Amino acid sequence: MGTQALQGFLFLLFLPLLQPRGASAGSLHSPGLSECFQVNGADYRGHQNRTGPRGAGRPCLFWDQTQQHSYSSASDPQGRWGLGAHNFCRNPDGDVQPWCYVAETEEGIYWRYCDIPSCHMPGYLGCFVDSGAPPALSGPSGTSTKLTVQVCLRFCRMKGYQLAGVEAGYACFCGSESDLARGRLAPATDCDQICFGHPGQLCGGDGRLGVYEVSVGSCQGNWTAPQGVIYSPDFPDEYGPDRNCSWALGPPAAALELTFRLFELADPRDRLELRDAASGSLLRAFDGARPPPPGPLRLGTAALLLTFRSDARGHAQGFALTYRGLHDAAEDPEAPEGSAQTPAAPLDGANVSCSPWPGVPPAAMGARVFSTVTAVSVLLLLLLGLLRPLRRRCGALGQGLRADPWWGAGAPEGNRARKELLGS
Repeated sequence: MGTQALQGFLFLLFLPLLQPRGASAGSLHSPGLSECFQVNGADYRGHQNRTGPRGAGRPCLFWDQTQQHSYSSASDPQGRWGLGAHNFCRNPDGDVQPWCYVAETEEGIYWRYCDIPSCHMPGYLGCFVDSGAPPALSGPSGTSTKLTVQVCLRFCRMKGYQLAGVEAGYACFCGSESDLARGRLAPATDCDQICFGHPGQLCGGDGRLGVYEVSVGSCQGNWTAPQGVIYSPDFPDEYGPDRNCSWALGPPAAALELTFRLFELADPRDRLELRDAASGSLLRAFDGARPPPPGPLRLGTAALLLTFRSDARGHAQGFALTYRGLHDAAEDPEAPEGSAQTPAAPLDGANVSCSPWPGVPPAAMGARVFSTVTAVSVLLLLLLGLLRPLRRRCGALGQGLRADPWWGAGAPEGNRARKELLGS
């Protein structure tokens, strides 16, 4: 084998170690300081009390002083919409984003939107312009008179794409992250069309795509990023009956911290279990009658298996939880309360095939991480000497990828020409 051939073989052999494991900012793997886990911010309970970008606009009126309007603290006695004796931005009517009443102007304007940077649902990448030439998302597309966000996500997930976009209330488009590199963001309020299949959801706008990661609401997953968000199956739709889903968490850490941002299960027969992935021991269990405690939940394991099951009648909003890895297992990990430790046992019907390192203790996982980092360091030193000979070869490889239909080349031109029927 010649020197150049050997160099190419070593490059391809170690290439998987160099692939990024996370995702772009604002994604499921980079939730940041998001205060919202619904697209329209209906769950926002923050303290911004001025309108406009970053609160630079007009001051909001107090909700207990707006009885002359449709929404006030008197119309929300149970606090379901978050109204009260305060003037914080809220979204009680399911609008595009949080808003508030303001002192009426001469033009008769008495309310305005609040542009809140921290109110951004992880997994929702934003509202994008779709001029049609070229399309904002270059993959297959379809239409449905019963379109919901999850109907589109499921369609693109089955097609093998990373992103899904909803437009005009009834249209669905698929694409990859490379499409977003040339995409152009539009104001969030441009994606204001009601989904044909769900009056409480927004599906883009006229010439505007609401773009999501397809892993939102998936029924299984393998999560290895240092932090992330896991949604219940079918989210933001309600989860359906007879769901049996599992997610494996294995971030590079010694312990985990979970925080439930939303939790609404229909009844005690709809159940979420947290198990140690190595031993199978039950750490916590929550259901419609026993919700998780408020605030962070710390677990002294970094390999966790979450399983969710719903009964034959299950229908509810579900849950959204954030997790982050803790590097110090002694950082006040919380011991299980109120749930007995059970012996290791297979989970009936649970999908455990996506577990990152089934049966491997945290110490062994740490050794694997160390060995991987060492191998990558050695590889980078080797590649410094090989960069020039490989430049021409890598260029040819890149041309081959651009010619592959997966990346959009060869797809029929035009949005409408690429449509297929998703359902009547």
